[in-house]
Amino acid sequence: MLLLNATLVVPALNEEESLGTVLERVDRSLISEIILVDGGSSDDTIPIAEAKGARVIQEKQRGYGRACAVGVARAQSEVIVFMDADGADDPTQISDLVAPLLKDEAEMVLGSRLAGVISPGAMPWHQKFGNQLSARMIRLLYGLPITDLSPFRAVLRSKLLDLDLQEMTYGWPTEMITKAARQNWRILEVPVDYHPRIGGESKISGTVRGTVLATYYIMRTILQYSRT
Repeated sequence: MLLLNATLVVPALNEEESLGTVLERVDRSLISEIILVDGGSSDDTIPIAEAKGARVIQEKQRGYGRACAVGVARAQSEVIVFMDADGADDPTQISDLVAPLLKDEAEMVLGSRLAGVISPGAMPWHQKFGNQLSARMIRLLYGLPITDLSPFRAVLRSKLLDLDLQEMTYGWPTEMITKAARQNWRILEVPVDYHPRIGGESKISGTVRGTVLATYYIMRTILQYSRT
């Protein structure tokens, strides 16, 4: 496997304020292909993505998991990296996520924000608490010693397709972890930094509705696959 053969999948919805900066910081010697899956942006997200060399896929049906799944289906690389478009994750740390895959030390690498450096104001208390609680539940129910459910991660595409993920909403990243744990994947964590998002509050953790929905789908997914 070559480091040059990796695809970055970026779900996005109205991220014109952050997207250009995020994509400019991606090391193209590490990533051969950037796929931006747009969920119906009404701003300049799409032209900015195209100007920065990303391949844009417009997905009419909303859903974080659906956007990620569409990106995986269209990717041409064996190594897939997932990263949000809001600037909270550090694109220069992609190499840390990919390295264990290339060394055949893991099938999935999770970027743990809680094990890294969280800038002041980057993660609201309820988001941090929810991640800690979810991680504890996964440790208890699946025996997987993780600290964070961060969507900033790298995974082998062929293995990911075998999981047959069904959750098309906020629970998609969690379903990936739980199903992979059930199949005894080698799953590692690496510490990553986390910064305040560019362009205002998060569509998920920045609103009561988004927080409640995300918590519901994540907890439901953790409990659902603990019984299989």
